[in-house]
Amino acid sequence: MHPTTIQIVSAGLFALAILHTFCTPFFHRLAMARPTHAGLWHLLGEVEVVFGFWAFVLVGFLFAVDGMEGAIAYVDGRNFTEPMFVFAIMVVAGTRAVLQSATLVVRVLMRLLPLPGIMGFYLVVLAAVPLMGSFITEPAAMTLGALMLSERVFAKGASPRLMYATLGVLFVNVSIGGVLTPYAAPPVLMVASKWNWDLSYMASTFGWKAALAVAINAAGATVLFARELARMPAAHEVSGKQVPLILKLTHIALLAGIVLFAHHPALFMGIFLFFMGIATAYPRHQDRLILREGLLVAFFLAGLVVLGGQQQWWLQPLLMSMSSDAVYYGATALTAITDNAALTYLGSLVEGLSDEFKYALVAGAVTGGGLTIIANAPNPAGVAILRKHFPEETVSSAKLLLAALIPTLVAIGAFRFL
Repeated sequence: MHPTTIQIVSAGLFALAILHTFCTPFFHRLAMARPTHAGLWHLLGEVEVVFGFWAFVLVGFLFAVDGMEGAIAYVDGRNFTEPMFVFAIMVVAGTRAVLQSATLVVRVLMRLLPLPGIMGFYLVVLAAVPLMGSFITEPAAMTLGALMLSERVFAKGASPRLMYATLGVLFVNVSIGGVLTPYAAPPVLMVASKWNWDLSYMASTFGWKAALAVAINAAGATVLFARELARMPAAHEVSGKQVPLILKLTHIALLAGIVLFAHHPALFMGIFLFFMGIATAYPRHQDRLILREGLLVAFFLAGLVVLGGQQQWWLQPLLMSMSSDAVYYGATALTAITDNAALTYLGSLVEGLSDEFKYALVAGAVTGGGLTIIANAPNPAGVAILRKHFPEETVSSAKLLLAALIPTLVAIGAFRFL
């Protein structure tokens, strides 16, 4: 490898950004100790700002080294479809109409589980909603799951141990729960078309293993915190005033349209703008739209796109140097410090890979998708929605990593040994 100066600098900035995600609590404490510039420290303490901030530094460096034309050409050459899609799907999926519809489905499933307190609700949300991500996409499933847990569990005085454990299970389950189909999980999307992975292949090769791991993780968390969950009051009513059926169906149709045209930003953003018109026309049937959270997540992912675009020079040779056996664990570990879709995309560029290598690469990428905030595209959405319940409104990256280890080991057992 003979990296250029820009590639070396970008790798250094990428490493600093990863380190920054683990240091966000420090900046919040600094804001309290240094009130003169508290606004700046709070900004640097926002985990969704981290990669966008360091992407700005990289672009500034490109302006200094390559000039304006070179810097603009690099940014224009990046694909920002995923950040735009995640923003649009978060806002629409987070509406009262869609949330009430999803909650009704959860309540129906709860009736099959006569458990005390909120245990049945908790189990169904952690098990069923991530698997819904295979059909409504992972960002939508993350948004719905996080909003449900925020209102019915986290807001009821949940302990920090319960909150971190829940976040770890949710992240891992959403990452692996999207592999029942070839179009919902970003790391699968990167390779499905080129490798001819259709619906039947995904369901038979990945899907049943993922469903089993999701169920085990959800049940394990429910049993582990059974006493605390049993003390929480059961939720019998759908939150907020009921949205008329016709408006619910309209919201669901718009959500489906955004999912259908997920790879065509002109179309799904057009649908999103039409949704904004409807939301404005019927404000009494809307809660606060999560526009701020969606924009912060989009900024985070866009920064990851800009910084990640310069990492291929070391990532691809590292992956390709591994055997099909080693690449599973290598991809699981690398996913923690890079977006998992980036790993599978790099694999798709190489011709002549064995079927075993392809399976191991994708399975490893989705297995490690819950270990860190940057490991899977929907994770920042979950953090943006739930972080208000954590001390100092900050999710510790180190504690999240620890919380996600056991669910990740369950996923390893399913994908590697079944």
